[in-house]
Parts: sequence; structure tokens; C-alpha cells
Amino acid sequence: MTAMPAMAQNVALKTNALYYATATPNLAVEIGLDDQWTLDIGAAYKPFKLNDEHYARFWFAQPEARYWFCEKFEGHFVGLHAHGGQFYCGWDDTIYDGYFAGAGISYGYDWILSPHWNLEATIGVGFAHLWYDEMPNAPCVKCKEPDTYNYVGVTRLGLTFSYIF
Repeated sequence: MTAMPAMAQNVALKTNALYYATATPNLAVEIGLDDQWTLDIGAAYKPFKLNDEHYARFWFAQPEARYWFCEKFEGHFVGLHAHGGQFYCGWDDTIYDGYFAGAGISYGYDWILSPHWNLEATIGVGFAHLWYDEMPNAPCVKCKEPDTYNYVGVTRLGLTFSYIF
């Protein structure tokens, strides 16, 4: 009988359940860098609109470096994240077509549900710079002048299920 070496759990495949409230498919991979550091790389993509008056089509990516207070994939962590993406959103009579980029800090907690399944809650605050064209929601009309907006507030929010390999 030969003993097998213990394999640490170093990779998690994840999805944020909160995004499904807006019908947004999403996926993330979190990679263990050492005992207390991980790199989370997540993305979401919503290519379709639900109706003609209120809709949002977008994609974004949000990588995050995480420091775990105990050991990776267990308990409390803090993180530093960046984010960027593209959006095409319509509300009532106005369409916004543009991009965003920014960064923030986050806090989270990871509960072990079973040897391979975890549940994570995360919140983050930060900054996002948006640059966009604004136009009336009507055919054959010209855009207004390009505009920008600086947002400060919640930049990460998650209730995420993870499968850890």
C-alpha cells in the first residue's frame, strides 16, 4: 500500500448568484498563489435585452487579489480589485453607450459547505470612471456630445457558489 501525497485545493470555479437576478451569466476562476493569497478573475456578459424600454447589455471583467486571514478559501478575506467593461443601456427615452474602468477594496467571508463546495459573501467599495455617448431612444437621431461620469460607491457585491478542485 502506497501513501498518496496530499493535494492542496488551489483552484476554484465560481458563479455569483446575485447576477442571475438580472439574467446575467457570469463565471470566475480563483487561483491559490500561496497559503493566504489568491487571485480571483471574474467576468460577466449580458448580450440580450429583456424589453424595448428598459434594458442593459454589457460585459465586464473584475480581477481581484485577495489576502485570507486564516488560509485560502476559508473564513475572512480582504481584496484589491480592478474592473472594466462596456455597456449599452436604455431607460425610457435615453440610450447610454460607453465604457467604464476603476478599482476598489473589498471584504468577504467564505463558508465551507462540503469538501469541494463553498459559499462566499463579498462587498466592495471603490471608484469607476465612465465615458459614454448619450442619445435619444429613437431611430436616425444623432448623439449628444460625449460625456463622462465619476462614480464612488459599491463596486463589488456577491453571493457566490464555488467548486474547489
